[in-house]
Amino acid sequence: MTEGTITPDIRIKELEEALSTETDRLQKLFAAYETQEKELVDARAEIEVLEKEIIDREIEKESLESIIVEKDVRVRELEMKATKASKRVEHIEPELEKMEEKYSREKDRLGKVFGIAEELDNDLRMAVTEMKARDDWYVDHMKIFEDLNKAIKDRYDMIERAVESERKSQHMARVFEERLEEMVEARTQEAQEEGSNSVEEDAPSEDPTEATEEETTEPVEAPEAPETTEEEDTPSEEAEESQAAWGDEADPWSSNE
Repeated sequence: MTEGTITPDIRIKELEEALSTETDRLQKLFAAYETQEKELVDARAEIEVLEKEIIDREIEKESLESIIVEKDVRVRELEMKATKASKRVEHIEPELEKMEEKYSREKDRLGKVFGIAEELDNDLRMAVTEMKARDDWYVDHMKIFEDLNKAIKDRYDMIERAVESERKSQHMARVFEERLEEMVEARTQEAQEEGSNSVEEDAPSEDPTEATEEETTEPVEAPEAPETTEEEDTPSEEAEESQAAWGDEADPWSSNE
C-alpha cells in the first residue's frame, strides 16, 4: 500500500494500534521497573543486614583474636609458672626431706609430751579427788570447828569482862582514896580552927607567948588509906596472857564461820 492510498482512518487506526502497543510496552516496562525497584529495596535491606552481619563478624573476629592473644599470654604465663614450679620443686625436695625428718622428730616429741600430759591429768584427777575428800571431811566436822570457835570466843569475852571489872574496881578504889583524903583534910582543918577559937576564949589576959605555946596542939593524924593489893593494881594473869597473845587482832577462827 502506498502513501497515496493511506487514508486518515487507516492512519488513525495505525496510530491507535501503535499507541496501544506502546502503552502495553510501557505498562510492561513500568511493571518491570516496579519489580526492579522492589528488588532494589530488598537488595538494599539485605545489603544493610549483611553489612551489620559483617560488622558483627568483624567484632567477633576481633574479640576472638583478643581472646586468642590473651589465651596465648595466659598459656605462656602458665608455662612460665610451670617451669618455675618445676625448678622450685627441684630446690624444695631437699628441704622437704629435712621437714619430713623434723616432722618425725616432732611427732615423737609430741607423743612423749602427750604421755606426760596424760600422767599430769591423772595426777590432777587424783588431787581433785583428794581435795573433794578433804572438803567432805571439813563439811562433816564443821560443827566441831564451830563449837571450838564459839568456846574460844566465850573465853575471850569472859577475859575481857574480867579485865573491865578489874579496871572499874581500881577506878573505884582510887576515887574512894581521893574522897577519904579530902574528908581527912577537911576534918583536920575544922579541928585546928575549933582548937584555936577555944584557946582564945579561955585565956585572953595571959602572955601571948604562953598562949601561943598552949594553943599549939598536936596535929590530928589522918587515918591511913586502904592499901590496894597487887591483884587490884594489876590485871589478872589470864587477861595479860590473852592480851599478849592476840592483842587487838580479830579472832583467827572467825574466817571459818
